Amino acid sequence: MRVTRLEQASGGASRETWFIGLDNGERLVLRRDPPGLARPEGMAREAVVLEAAAQAGVPVPELVDHGTDDTVLGSPYVLTRHVDGETIPRRLLRDDAYAEARAGLARELGRAAARIHRIPVPEGFPEPDPLEQLVVDYDALGDPIPAVEIAFRWLRENRPAGAGRTLVHGDFRNGNLIVDRSGLRAVLDWELVHVGDPMEDLGWLCTNAWRFGSPLPAGGFGSLDELFDGYAEVAGTRPDPEVVRWWEVLGTAKWGVICRSQAEQHLSGAHPSMELAAIGRRVCEQEYDLLVALGVPGPTPPVQVESEAADLHGRPTAAELVAATRDFLRDEVLARADGRMKFQALVAANVLSTVERELRFGAEQERRHAARLAELGFADRAAFAAALRAGEADPRNEDVAGLLWSEVFDRLAVANPKHIQSRTRGGNGA
Repeated sequence: MRVTRLEQASGGASRETWFIGLDNGERLVLRRDPPGLARPEGMAREAVVLEAAAQAGVPVPELVDHGTDDTVLGSPYVLTRHVDGETIPRRLLRDDAYAEARAGLARELGRAAARIHRIPVPEGFPEPDPLEQLVVDYDALGDPIPAVEIAFRWLRENRPAGAGRTLVHGDFRNGNLIVDRSGLRAVLDWELVHVGDPMEDLGWLCTNAWRFGSPLPAGGFGSLDELFDGYAEVAGTRPDPEVVRWWEVLGTAKWGVICRSQAEQHLSGAHPSMELAAIGRRVCEQEYDLLVALGVPGPTPPVQVESEAADLHGRPTAAELVAATRDFLRDEVLARADGRMKFQALVAANVLSTVERELRFGAEQERRHAARLAELGFADRAAFAAALRAGEADPRNEDVAGLLWSEVFDRLAVANPKHIQSRTRGGNGA
C-alpha cells in the first residue's frame, strides 16, 4: 500500500496526532510521542487498554499496530483505524447538527464510564495516590499558587472514602470523544490510564475546564442526574454527588498544575513550543474556578487601570505594536492558512492579545499587588502561598480572601478576561 495523505492534526500539546490516507481508501490515525519526549511505557499501556476496552463494550478506535521502538516512526506510537465524527467541543455543544446527540449524551457518557470501570485491571498498571502525586508534581515546579494551596488543604480535610478500585481512563472528557449525529462513537486518548477510584473519571468530566462555556455540568452536555442515571444502568450503583464534587475540585487543581507543567516543558528547553508556553497563562482560570468552587468570598472584579507608556520610545507604544501584529495574524494570516498552521496562527494571535493587555495593565497591577501583600505582612506571592499551606493565613478572613481574589482578577484581566463573564458554571476560555 501507498500513503496518499499525511496530515498532522491541529491540537495535541502532549502527543502528536496524524491523519493517514492509503491508496486503497482506508484511513488511519497515528498517535505518537513528540520526538525527544518518548514515554514508551505509557504508549504500551494505551495499546493494551484499547483492546481490553473494545472487549468490554467501550466504543474505541480499532487498534492496528503499536510499538515503542524509536527507529520505526521516530518515537513510540499507536496506530488505529479512523472513526468518523466530530471531536471539537464547541461544535458538539453548539452546532444544530449534534442537537439530537447532545440530548442523550450525558447518559451515554455515564454508561461508557461504567463500562470502562468494568474492564479487568491489568497487571503492572500504575496506581498512584492522585492527591499526593499532584502535590509532588506541583512542588517540583517551584512556583507556588495560592489558590491551589487552599484546594490542597480542602481536599485533604474532606477526602471521601474510596468508591472502589478499577481501571480509570484518566482523561475522560469533552475533547477526547468522537461524536456523530447519533451519539458517542469513540472514547480517545488513553495515555493517562491507571488504576484508582472510578469517581475520578466522573469528576474530571464535570470539571469546569471541560464544559467549554456550557452551563451543564456533565461535560457541557447534560445534568449530573442524567450522567449518574446512565452510570447506574451499567454499574448497578449510583454515584454520590459529594464524592464526584471532591474529584471535580481535585480535577480543577490538577488542570492548573498541568497547565503550569506544560509551560515548563517550553521554559526548560525540553520541548520548545508556542502552544505549550501559552497554556501556562491558563493557570489563573483554574485559580478562579477553585475559589468559586470552594466558596471563598470575593468582591466584584476591579476596573483595570492602564499603566503609563514610556515616553522614550514614543508612538506606537509597545502595546500598539503588539496589537497591530496580532491583527495582521487574525485578518491576513488566518484567512490564508489551513490545518495545523491555522490553529497555530490563532494561538499566536491570542498570545499577542495577552501580551498587549499585560503591557497596558501589568505595571499598575504589579504595584497594587505588592502594596496589598505588604499590608498583610507578606514579602511576596511565594510567602503568601506558604502561609496558606501552613494554615497561618485563613482564606475565610476578609483581607486574605480579598488578596486572593484581587490577584486572580488581575491575572485573568490579562490572560483571559472572558473567563469571568462565561463562568456561570461553564466556560474555560479555550
